Amino acid sequence: MSRGSRVATAASAVGVGGRSGRRYTAIALLLLLAACRQKMANQPRYDPLEPSDFFADGMSARPRVPGTVARGELAVDGFMATGKINGADGNGFPFPVTAQVMNRGEERFNIYCSECHGKLGDGNGMIPSRGYRRPPSFHTDTLRSAKTGHFFDVITNGFGAMPSYAPQVPVEDRWAIIAYIRALQISQHGTIDDLPPAIRTKLTGGAQ
Repeated sequence: MSRGSRVATAASAVGVGGRSGRRYTAIALLLLLAACRQKMANQPRYDPLEPSDFFADGMSARPRVPGTVARGELAVDGFMATGKINGADGNGFPFPVTAQVMNRGEERFNIYCSECHGKLGDGNGMIPSRGYRRPPSFHTDTLRSAKTGHFFDVITNGFGAMPSYAPQVPVEDRWAIIAYIRALQISQHGTIDDLPPAIRTKLTGGAQ
């Protein structure tokens, strides 16, 4: 039965008619509206730091469940999370560098890094061409010999004109980007001797 039908039935049940009938109809309508009010609108709740007589300590704010960590309060350490080993920049990677990792690193590098560092990592990105400070090329002897932990630290904490990218780039993606930077460095300074034997043979036609 619809709400209108219930109102009409309630009105006829009390014998409404004329002005008094309209009054009874209004009363019946108000009663029906009150009955339809959602209980969730009046559910019990506490304001922040409001006292409570429900809990033994009189506080509505409950203590942290043992073993849980609040968002942003996780204490991280180790090479994976810091790029450091015994407080100094570490080298290598905390997980195997696969083709999937390289593809992810290329994607993230092109999104977050290439605007300044350029697609080749030579510092000739779009942003420096418009007046922003030009970053150093990844192909200098200094950065080619830099440990992977150095790049992780720069991405995490920023360096010079470069701000921290920690909020935008998760830890694993930082390592993927570093793996791709290493690939860029090899691509600009590698020799044929760096290739696997099968590929060297294919390129040279068997000649050494």
